[in-house]
Amino acid sequence: MSKPKPPKKVKLTASLIGSDKGIIRQILPVLQDRFGDIDFISERMEFHHTEYYYGEMGGNLFRKIVSFDTLIDPEMLPEIKIQTNFLEDDYADNGRRKINIDPGYIAMEKMVIASCKNFAHRIYLAKGVYADLTLIYKGRSFQPLEWTFPDYAEEGMRNLLNSLRERYMYCR
Repeated sequence: MSKPKPPKKVKLTASLIGSDKGIIRQILPVLQDRFGDIDFISERMEFHHTEYYYGEMGGNLFRKIVSFDTLIDPEMLPEIKIQTNFLEDDYADNGRRKINIDPGYIAMEKMVIASCKNFAHRIYLAKGVYADLTLIYKGRSFQPLEWTFPDYAEEGMRNLLNSLRERYMYCR
């Protein structure tokens, strides 16, 4: 019989989507104050796989991925998602978000993103937050699943996340 034991700490990440690089510069120190030192900020990546955010944030969207030096307990993800939702509201203009912040984490075997939207493959965590199993680590690389968002399935994004996994390996 298996016995419950605490999970290993994981590497906190966040996806930042917006159309204004100024908002990204504003939000980074706030994220760092709340979640610890940022140890990685990606280059700008065009966000073109969906028009989901266009009505609210306009076009010409881009994404940056950040990761944090301090490892977290995976059970902290719902509270972190709620905090990032409050930040999105704080920086909104007339009820329209200027930035989308999706926290998640990297573990040795997977990459998980927090979501407030339920779906068949998402597992409820707490406080209205679900875990989206986005990628699994297999064959020396993160691999997409049938429900993985197209941008996370791209080789460039997976290579970036593989490099964050390597950072995680050396700080555990």
